[in-house]
Amino acid sequence: MTLTDVDRKLADRYGRTRSAASRRWTWIAIGALAVSATGLLGWTTVSNAMNSVDADTTGFTLPDEHTVEVRVQVTVNPGTRVACSLEAQDAEHGIVGWKIIEVPASDDHSRIVTARIPTTAPATTGFVRSCWII
Repeated sequence: MTLTDVDRKLADRYGRTRSAASRRWTWIAIGALAVSATGLLGWTTVSNAMNSVDADTTGFTLPDEHTVEVRVQVTVNPGTRVACSLEAQDAEHGIVGWKIIEVPASDDHSRIVTARIPTTAPATTGFVRSCWII
């Protein structure tokens, strides 16, 4: 029995295997797909980060029983208008006041805004709930 006869009998019994060139092209296609998917994921991450708003409460004061003054730092791309929802709560975390403010567009990346929230009862805290681009 020659080597080709053995190869033929094995091929008849188990089927033919793909050539090395075919396997190579399969791995090249898989690699190209993985690189494309990684690039797409990276781009969407950067794109979402560029269009996001970051808002932090830097402090609050209680000028009287029916007012809370909240200081907020808003970080967003320059030239972008933003609206923020502010909230005042009592000692039991009940909402006693809220207000939506608009932060005008500016050349600065970060802006400090102070707003007064009228309350229906004495408040113990004031903070920014959320901000969004308008």
